[in-house]
Amino acid sequence: MKNIALKYSLGVVMCLTTFSCSEILDTDPVSIITVNSFWQSEEDAQGGLYGMYNQFREFSRANLILLGEARSEVMGHGLQNASYRIKYFENTLTETDADLNWQQMYRIVNYANLIIKYVPGIDFATEENKNNVIAQAYSMRAYIYFVMVRTWGEVPLFEEPTEGYDPETTFKAKSPIEEVFQLIKSDINQAESLFSGNTFNANRSIWSQPALQMLKAEVYLWTGKTLGGGTSDISTALAALEEAEKADIELLDNYSEIFDYSNKGNKEVILAINFKDLEASNNYFADMYINPSDISPSIDEETKMKIGTASGFNWWAPTELIRNQFSEEDQRKDASFLEIYTHDGGNSTFLASIVLKGSGFVDGGVRKFLDDIIIYRYADLLLLKAEAKNALGQDPTEEINEVRQRAYGENFAGHEFVNGSQVENDATILQERLFELAFEGKRWWDLIRFDKAFELVPSLRGRENDSYLLYWPIPLSTLSLNSRIEQTSGY
Repeated sequence: MKNIALKYSLGVVMCLTTFSCSEILDTDPVSIITVNSFWQSEEDAQGGLYGMYNQFREFSRANLILLGEARSEVMGHGLQNASYRIKYFENTLTETDADLNWQQMYRIVNYANLIIKYVPGIDFATEENKNNVIAQAYSMRAYIYFVMVRTWGEVPLFEEPTEGYDPETTFKAKSPIEEVFQLIKSDINQAESLFSGNTFNANRSIWSQPALQMLKAEVYLWTGKTLGGGTSDISTALAALEEAEKADIELLDNYSEIFDYSNKGNKEVILAINFKDLEASNNYFADMYINPSDISPSIDEETKMKIGTASGFNWWAPTELIRNQFSEEDQRKDASFLEIYTHDGGNSTFLASIVLKGSGFVDGGVRKFLDDIIIYRYADLLLLKAEAKNALGQDPTEEINEVRQRAYGENFAGHEFVNGSQVENDATILQERLFELAFEGKRWWDLIRFDKAFELVPSLRGRENDSYLLYWPIPLSTLSLNSRIEQTSGY
């Protein structure tokens, strides 16, 4: 992603100033840059595109983990025990403290809508370049609505950019879940018809045909397993995964190298959100490390070496429940988290656990949490493919064992997957996704797709009758700004 403050800053300013209405906040956006003066050239289109990705990065920096993982069993109390984290993993959210809203996501949607509306009328050097820009906008809009519909269920649908004050288009009621998915699938089809080839940019940080196929697979697996789409939708998902697999992707031998700052855009990555030094601030992994003030002198030297330069805060931490499920022979354990103990004489006392995945790099004695946030990668593809195959009554052995072979290396013998019943295979696939994708913002939605949230999340056990807990309440601050918006059912 290029530095937006440079060549395309006017494009970013234009998009930001014309968006304020669709935040459902302001009533009269002010902009000195008009459509007539901006959406004129290929450079302008690229400026709008970079603005869209900038907003996407800002959204993912903190919120993706909250929506996709925070309410699962993966994270729990850290050394700081921040109250604003506890309500997530204890599943006590209410409309009065549901501080995460959808405004940032609608900013991204509005950028996409501007591109979809205006770029077709701009002359490009090649039609392929133009189509690629429009395809990225359709892909992004589909992805963001997919995040929102899984989070809130019914949400307002904006298919046109908000460029001025018009209460009829600005203050919209929520659309049914089925309509949201109709738009998502339509956008995927539009993008699919516009992309050409299976190529990636250098950092694999923009939407591409392979990334779109991953999104398509996720969407159709979701509708196939949770919304009655059945075999037809799951077959579509499997076909999309097989298409994505044709791209230049592979498993890295060393699991920890997938996330290294110095190894961005490696061949395991299908889509990542690019975080660059001097361009972006720390992402959510900073909240999972450890502050220098929490480093006890009674921690052994080997552990201190593994921690390296302490930074960030241990606002929340990997739970004992998930830590204990990892095998010592699984290289993903030591690459994903670290258990820290203090020692007094012959006694050891557990102090904290920290996330090592995404721990960034050290520059001038300061740790910077700027590893890319990976949206899709090849191991995710393999496990989604195993899930789809199993749901269709096919054997998922090949895909599961490919992931396990990398995880266990020379210790693979004894950890081979053996095909069982569909129920047994599902349990194995779900757990393998935990081992492989922990702290990557996937677990909560995996639990819902497999219908296991009320069984596997301790704070949800015994609350099966309260199905509304699978969704997020709309904050009162958002409800107060639009009388047409109704609270998420159940809250």
